[in-house]
Amino acid sequence: MSNFGRQNRPFREKVHGRPQKSETNPYVELHATLGPPVITAHEALDHAGNWDACFGRSAPLHLEVGSGNGFFLAGMAARHPERNWLGLEIRFKRVVLCARKIQAAGITNARISRYDAWWLDDLFGEASLSGLYVNHPDPWKKKKEARKRLMGRYFAEFAAWALKPGAELRLKSDFPGNIEGLVGAIDGLPLTVVGRSDDVRRSLPWDAEDDITTNYQSKFDKKDAPVYAVRLVRGPGEASPPSAARQDATEG
Repeated sequence: MSNFGRQNRPFREKVHGRPQKSETNPYVELHATLGPPVITAHEALDHAGNWDACFGRSAPLHLEVGSGNGFFLAGMAARHPERNWLGLEIRFKRVVLCARKIQAAGITNARISRYDAWWLDDLFGEASLSGLYVNHPDPWKKKKEARKRLMGRYFAEFAAWALKPGAELRLKSDFPGNIEGLVGAIDGLPLTVVGRSDDVRRSLPWDAEDDITTNYQSKFDKKDAPVYAVRLVRGPGEASPPSAARQDATEG
């Protein structure tokens, strides 16, 4: 990702051919040959607009952006077998780790794909998602790095476009700037904040039985450090595909 957030060159233009890092990173080749639950970026583009075919059934599609090692993705898929669960990760190793966790649990309603979160609109159309989840996105805490934060106008526009009316967006972060970045970006969009927490150990903006404590979050629990959360609902009204907030080197 460039210093200005979203890259100039669309991610979909980079997914064809042999990955350049295959000689130095063994997870590159493994991710490409493992098969389901791994969905390569090329395959993800083929499924865009028809994710039911990827799962072999018709069910509400719930998306986690930044699945890490797969604790949340596998855990929620096990709790909600009536939903199709898709995770996205940019790092090859994490894609493989997620896949192994899904396989070890015998879960059939979850998939993991490698794709850039700045190009979500390549894969999902209008009102295609029944739920959207982000757990601990990169904070980019330095002022000069703030434009790299995904939690801003582009992501808010994507959520308003891709979520079905009544569907939820849930965000957890150890960095309050991510919460503020998302909440501050929804002006004029059909998204409403319906719950918020400054410490999820003391209160959650959603049902505690519908929550997963990831291994990353547990690090903050051990330090008695807060984890913040916000819950938004997609309300009625029209939304356009994300466009105005596509950050690149032409800005600033």
